[in-house]
Amino acid sequence: MTSALHTSSLHSLPLLARGKVRDNYAVGHDRILMVATDRISAFDVIMGEPIPGKGELLTHMSLFWFGKLGHVCPNHLTGELPESVVDSAEVQQVVGRSMLVRRLKPIPVEAVVRGYLAGSGWKEYQQSGSVCGVPLPPGLTNAARLPHPIYTPAAKAQAGEHDENISYERTVEMVGPELAATLRDLSLRLYQEAAAIALQKGVIIADTKFEFGLDADGKVVLMDEVLTPDSSRYWPVEGYEQAAARGDNPPSFDKQFVRDWLEQVRINGKPWDKTPPAPRLPQDVIDRTAAKYREALERLTG
Repeated sequence: MTSALHTSSLHSLPLLARGKVRDNYAVGHDRILMVATDRISAFDVIMGEPIPGKGELLTHMSLFWFGKLGHVCPNHLTGELPESVVDSAEVQQVVGRSMLVRRLKPIPVEAVVRGYLAGSGWKEYQQSGSVCGVPLPPGLTNAARLPHPIYTPAAKAQAGEHDENISYERTVEMVGPELAATLRDLSLRLYQEAAAIALQKGVIIADTKFEFGLDADGKVVLMDEVLTPDSSRYWPVEGYEQAAARGDNPPSFDKQFVRDWLEQVRINGKPWDKTPPAPRLPQDVIDRTAAKYREALERLTG
């Protein structure tokens, strides 16, 4: 792994945007260089401390899943080497942590699929017995496996704001019935195939979110990252049954570790209000988070 990269600084390409993790640069009018930095966000707030090696791990995992799921849905990869489009002095910022992708029209829906009850879904279920308008059987506990995966979309938020869980009917209003159904069906199939692959490797994908765009012909294309610990909740198979029986969150391979630490931290005796600036991550949390990301990749890819 190279040294940590919190923010890229490429001068050979125009900067399009900096997201929570990725810095996107324009390559002509039809391609984008996506650089996965080592930034980490939680509760939609970017932490000040990077997680060394995280961007490379995210990139390797996305490439792994794009390869496994290409038969389900086309993706935005161009197949070109990312380092081929930057100056030689900037290659170190790009190599191993970047993807050169097609420029698409993003669809403003985060396509979330849940196979287990956790996180905001568990909180909502306790209040209403449903998640994003999808009714669930009574008596479920935290971390329980759902009878079947459910599609619970979210509306993409502006930078610095929280994504908003929405109903399927709302996505129909946003993008039309045909595209809404395509997003739902593709997302469920992608999740089910990925979850089966991961389970063979001793990993449970509790939930995940996909992002899609439209190409020049109006075809739906899988884009951004896919099935990484940043966009998914990963649990090891071992220990899951015991944790679920207690109604506890199972140990995770994703940034839930950071979220749990942030939920417990106190600032001047009060819980953090989940707005910037974020509390400073201690070295122990940084190291253990990096180790969890590495283990997730190693389990899946061998």
